[in-house]
Amino acid sequence: MSANLSAIFYLISGILFILALRGLSSPETSRRGNLFGILGMIIAITVTFLAIGNFSNSFIYVLIVLVLGGLIGSFIAYKIPMTAMPELVAGFHSLVGLAAVFVAISAFLNPEAFNLGYPRDIKLSSLIEMSIGAAIGAITFSGSIIAFLKLRGIMSGSPITFKGQHYINLLLGISIIVLIFYLCNTQSESFFWNLIIISFLLGLLLIIPIGGADMPVVISMLNSYSGWAAAGIGFTLENSALIITGALVGSSGAILSYIMCKGMNRSFFNVILGGFGASDEKLSNKDKDQKPVKAGNAEDAAFLMKNASSVIIVPGYGMAVAQAQHALREMVDKLKKNGIKVSYAIHPVAGRMPGHMNVLLAEANVPYDEVFELEEINNDFANADVAYVIGANDVTNPIAKTDPQSPIYGMPVLDVEKCKSVLFVKRSLSPGYAGVDNELFYRDNTLMLFSDAKKMTEEIIKNLD
Repeated sequence: MSANLSAIFYLISGILFILALRGLSSPETSRRGNLFGILGMIIAITVTFLAIGNFSNSFIYVLIVLVLGGLIGSFIAYKIPMTAMPELVAGFHSLVGLAAVFVAISAFLNPEAFNLGYPRDIKLSSLIEMSIGAAIGAITFSGSIIAFLKLRGIMSGSPITFKGQHYINLLLGISIIVLIFYLCNTQSESFFWNLIIISFLLGLLLIIPIGGADMPVVISMLNSYSGWAAAGIGFTLENSALIITGALVGSSGAILSYIMCKGMNRSFFNVILGGFGASDEKLSNKDKDQKPVKAGNAEDAAFLMKNASSVIIVPGYGMAVAQAQHALREMVDKLKKNGIKVSYAIHPVAGRMPGHMNVLLAEANVPYDEVFELEEINNDFANADVAYVIGANDVTNPIAKTDPQSPIYGMPVLDVEKCKSVLFVKRSLSPGYAGVDNELFYRDNTLMLFSDAKKMTEEIIKNLD
């Protein structure tokens, strides 16, 4: 295939990726956007193979690995539950970063195969591009691994900090710049390997001080990093499709991270620099045994709902874990048949990944016009009779508005406490992912429903008859 024809198809592929991002920005068009993305990737991969031209034995090996990887990815995507989607995304980001590192290593050790020159005589522009791509890729890989471990519960979701941490990160960042400079001047292998090792270390140190409350931002931020790593390697390989795709992913991830930081009242630069400004003190919970808690059952909850004129549903990660979205939809249908107005309130970072709750509700065929974001519905809580909080925690904690010492202070939360009655479904009084005790548990208008989210919702359905 000629270079001009390849460029045209790569351009078509890039347009499809742009349409995919546009489609994924709304639940109504997300399926179409996903199809655009798949079609764009098929075109990009096909054109890349046809552009090679030489169908040698090595090409067959690449094809075998491609098919094998595709089958593994398809199997994982088919089997993975929605509750594990955040850590799956973090895991995939790590693979993108690692791929960028491997390509950079291959290009550095065998530049002739990539038309970049010869060992110790690589084109300066290509060397700069592969160095930046390798550094960002290494940071993305190790940072994504830490995010995966935190989301999976293998590592504590609390911030891990130590004295002088930010200065060490700054020193490592400067070291990366210095190593790239000397690498470009000397093209020494030792500088190249040190660059990758320090980048891996920086990725670890950037993510460990970021707490659970900011983890959705981390996922988005790592998505951006993986895009820029791909773009850097795209310049090295002179592959326009990789450059376009990487730039789209990098810029969209950065914009989403900024929007989420703004919605959480977090500093974008503080998060992107690895929790800069986060407290070094361990999170402490107040003595829950000293506080009165009103506990109820499904019959109490059904009574309050049947006598309400409006109910607001607040879903969270607990709903995802219990797979309670379908039972919740059935409960809402019964309430609406009784003339009760029902709506859903979604916090920007509900769950552990942007859009997590929206996808779950869409899976249960919840009408889009009943789902509202925080800024659209927060004023309605004061006029609502009942708030049904099903598995949400940190995003409903009033302490975010009152305690400057709290790690979630300043984060906009849903004003659930303003409802006449709050039904809070939770297994126990344990704190949320941010490790902060929720004051809402102990309010006079809160009735705690200690149970599995799905089981409690099904019991309420029975009592609504």
